[in-house]
Amino acid sequence: MLILLPPSEGKAQAGNGPALGELSFSKLERHRRRVISALVKASKRRDALEVLGLSQGQKDELAKNVVLKEAATLPAAELYTGVLYDNLGLGTLSPGAARRAEEQVLIFSGLWGIVQVTDRIPPYRLSMGVNLPPLGGLASFWRPAITAELDRLPGLVVDMRSSTYAGAWKHQGVAVRVFSNGKVVSHMAKATRGEIARALLESGEDPATPEALVKLLGELGYAVRLDASSTKVDVETG
Repeated sequence: MLILLPPSEGKAQAGNGPALGELSFSKLERHRRRVISALVKASKRRDALEVLGLSQGQKDELAKNVVLKEAATLPAAELYTGVLYDNLGLGTLSPGAARRAEEQVLIFSGLWGIVQVTDRIPPYRLSMGVNLPPLGGLASFWRPAITAELDRLPGLVVDMRSSTYAGAWKHQGVAVRVFSNGKVVSHMAKATRGEIARALLESGEDPATPEALVKLLGELGYAVRLDASSTKVDVETG
């Protein structure tokens, strides 16, 4: 089983370890270098906030982008904060679940493409939804390289990504949608997806089919159903 997560806008403010080194999925390195170079240049522009889709109140984020290559790093598990990651609680998983998270959790990123929870990366600010000069839309930029890497991996794909990040890889697994009173919800979805990811990791189970995933989630106490196409698992909350 592979659990796909988006990053979070909320991030730790500073790293505490060595500068950027080797990351997992080494075949993405050429693409990463190109995005880093483009992001550093974009962050120095007069219109940097506009280019990166940031507000005036986020101006300090530009300085982090400029020093990416020299900045101190920390594990992705500690860098990403926010509602989904608070509810996933990577730092408080049992030893067995933590090992599974290292193998099964993939975090999508506009800057890195994909990282694992143990990859050490510096704080940064870049959404997959940005049209980054001269690379263009980042989801389209990353898609061929990520597809070549992930299409070869075995296991059921359980997709917790937002739509912005889902565009970087189209898969044959299932996307988790969250409903409340029959309506799709957004903010609550982040919390629920984090809870579900944690429950799956702690369960120690490895469902191989969408049907097996639905059965497992039901056993874990969630109200779920599989849509007619078997590509979406709908979770009812509240």
